Amino acid sequence: MSRNYKFYNPEGLYFISFAVVGWLDVFTRNEYKDLFLESLAFCQKNKGLEIHAWCIMSNHVHLVFRSINDQNPELLIGDLKRFTSRSIVKSIQENPRESRKEFLLDFFQKEAEKSSNVKHNQFWRHDNKPIELWSNKVIQQKIDYVHNNPVEEGLVYKAEDYVYSSAIDYSGEKGLIDDVVVFRMYGI
Repeated sequence: MSRNYKFYNPEGLYFISFAVVGWLDVFTRNEYKDLFLESLAFCQKNKGLEIHAWCIMSNHVHLVFRSINDQNPELLIGDLKRFTSRSIVKSIQENPRESRKEFLLDFFQKEAEKSSNVKHNQFWRHDNKPIELWSNKVIQQKIDYVHNNPVEEGLVYKAEDYVYSSAIDYSGEKGLIDDVVVFRMYGI
């Protein structure tokens, strides 16, 4: 696991992205995005995940977070990815409306066969590249990047119009996730 996660400062604020294997567009269905959100909320309430910004795109997720309550960020993200991998794959298996079911499950199984530490299905890519955010300017840049992803993809005109992100929280409204810690830079 250490080759995938390098969280040198356990109390640091981090930007992380993780993608579905093959960059497959799994999160085109809201029920899969909602499963991911449920897991984020669980990690907030039970595992010390402090969320500053988030966005779920069609094939990847961005997160700006801090691990609190003496939780190891490497283990926290590992747990999040393992649980969401299992729950989303199970949902795909059980979804009678999933037209891509056979293709997706076959792809996840073949990716697992390439990996020594995955038994059945590999949903997430191993590479994550966590970046510790060391200054207010860098924090603001990463949060803006996270929130502008749907705008850059042409999904919305304004970041706060994209439902599956924390951009709405930064516009003064309430988003889908409770207790997002909104970062504010003053004196700019």
